[in-house]
Amino acid sequence: MSTQVETAEFQAEARKLLQLMIHAIYSNKDTFLRELISNASDALDKLRLASYQDKDLQVDTSDLHVRIEADRQARTLTIRDNGIGMSREEVRELIGTIAKSGTAELLEKLKDTSDGAAAQELIGQFGLGFYSSFMVADRVTLLTRKAGETTATRWESTGEDTYTLEQVDEAPQGTAVTLHLKQEDQEDRLLDYTDEGTIRRIVKRYSDFISWPIRMEVAKPGGADGETEDETLNSMKALWARPKDEVSPEEYTEFYKHISHDWADPLETVHLRAEGTFEYQALLFLPSQAPFDLFMRDAKRGVQLYVKRVFIMDDCEELMPEYLRFVKGVVDAADLSLNVSREILQQDRRIQMMRRRLVKKVLSTIQEIQANDADKYATFWENFGQVLKEGLVNDPENVQQILEVSSFASTRDAEAKTTLREYVERMKDGQDAIYYITGSSRDKVENSPHMEAFRDKGYEVLLLTDPVDEMWVESVPEFDGTRFQSISKGEVDLDDDSDDDGEREQQRQTFADLLSWLGEALSDEVKEVRLSHRLSTSPACIVGDDNDMSPTLEKMYRAMGQQLPPVKRILEINPGHPLVEGLRKSYAEHGAREDLAETAQLLHGMALLAEGGELRDPAKFANQLADRLAQGL
Repeated sequence: MSTQVETAEFQAEARKLLQLMIHAIYSNKDTFLRELISNASDALDKLRLASYQDKDLQVDTSDLHVRIEADRQARTLTIRDNGIGMSREEVRELIGTIAKSGTAELLEKLKDTSDGAAAQELIGQFGLGFYSSFMVADRVTLLTRKAGETTATRWESTGEDTYTLEQVDEAPQGTAVTLHLKQEDQEDRLLDYTDEGTIRRIVKRYSDFISWPIRMEVAKPGGADGETEDETLNSMKALWARPKDEVSPEEYTEFYKHISHDWADPLETVHLRAEGTFEYQALLFLPSQAPFDLFMRDAKRGVQLYVKRVFIMDDCEELMPEYLRFVKGVVDAADLSLNVSREILQQDRRIQMMRRRLVKKVLSTIQEIQANDADKYATFWENFGQVLKEGLVNDPENVQQILEVSSFASTRDAEAKTTLREYVERMKDGQDAIYYITGSSRDKVENSPHMEAFRDKGYEVLLLTDPVDEMWVESVPEFDGTRFQSISKGEVDLDDDSDDDGEREQQRQTFADLLSWLGEALSDEVKEVRLSHRLSTSPACIVGDDNDMSPTLEKMYRAMGQQLPPVKRILEINPGHPLVEGLRKSYAEHGAREDLAETAQLLHGMALLAEGGELRDPAKFANQLADRLAQGL
């Protein structure tokens, strides 16, 4: 008996996405079965965990399994589990809507993606595996009853405009997904998914490692026509518990896809076994592409935690720091309680030891990739370098190793990046610092006035343009004994020729009066005006003291709502520039005229704009500039 039938429409974007998935995305349609089995396996994991945590939950966990039922006459395929099941609201939330966040973004990306494999990867990033069922089915029915509840829910859709939700009074605990299959079509790579051999092949390829038995009624070998027997199709061997030389690369790849719901192959596999007073095993993966939610604040992260091969929790953040949130995998501990909670994990010294070891292993693996496979390292850094550098801010224990595996754009090459080790090896004789400049883009920092002397004298400068760079350079003083030096902070003198000392002293005396007056005239804007040794073509530039916060970092803090006192910086002027020399002569001959004060303000404004800063009063600057241009004409 059933009641409360409800018909609902997919949202417009969801309909478009679903049609793209059904008709235009997938070349390998077999993967629908992997996704459904993976979901069933997750439901079994969750039921066993719930039974440990809630002793009042009356459930039978003695024979948890996945069952595949194929009906060739009716052309249906059912994937059934006796796992945790779902309530009506969970069905509505998890199944009735597509991609709760990011649907519009995904559609936009799919429009620009003509390659089918790339499109599959995008779909995988958005966690839409259940909907791959519509590649092979005209209609999908889901029947589910949550453990501990008495009524079930039936969800059904043809994958077009609507779906129905219906309460069902009697149904077994767990979830059954029934696919009403399309006709076989070899040209469209649409196989007969009621065929026993086809199902066997797909399960062996994609789901052999699932830790629960996947059963199916199969023809009995040597039996009478139509005689069948129950057979378990998968080996159920936990990959992380098997010796590395007994696991094929294909098995590792499919296991990664199972736990990550990613369509792409992993970039690297990390196998770790710790023995002694505290034993655990880990099988970790570095993805080959960044997920869409890598920088979303509420994105799930962490690895799966097992205790003695019993699933405990997904997304165990306590085992992996936030800057390694892209790492996927499984950690299986031998000595933790099955009832361990997140609160206990945060205090457990063994978990902290595991975390330190896992982090060291991941970083050393990245270092091995960097040393042995330039293309693979370039792929990793392009996808995850910006995230990895977050560790320079929040993981002081591993700062030097993170620096070792990092690479940066520099003035040496417009395309290739450099490691810090390579930079140090190329440093000029007498150079005692790693020079860098931060900013919002390569074009802006390369054209900054601060670069002029370094460019003229052939000094290599790191170009740091990721937002996180503004943070870590403030807290990391050196790399392997060589200090970092911002070229936009402090005094810079790249010429150590002692013969120039007399000439510079004479310059200081010549410009002393102008510097004093400029300091007074611009006192609201700057804390000092001095002669520059870093400029060769620009008339002036803005610099900070060694310990000053950079303007970009100051802007970031203000955007986050933090109230900061205004930071006055230093104006450096180029004594060899005609504008500065003309300003000096005019001041010497006529004193502090009003138009000369305006020239000083224009000089400061131009220096501010040249470094990408913001004028306090843009309209005033524009009017002053227009007046001067008119006078010149």
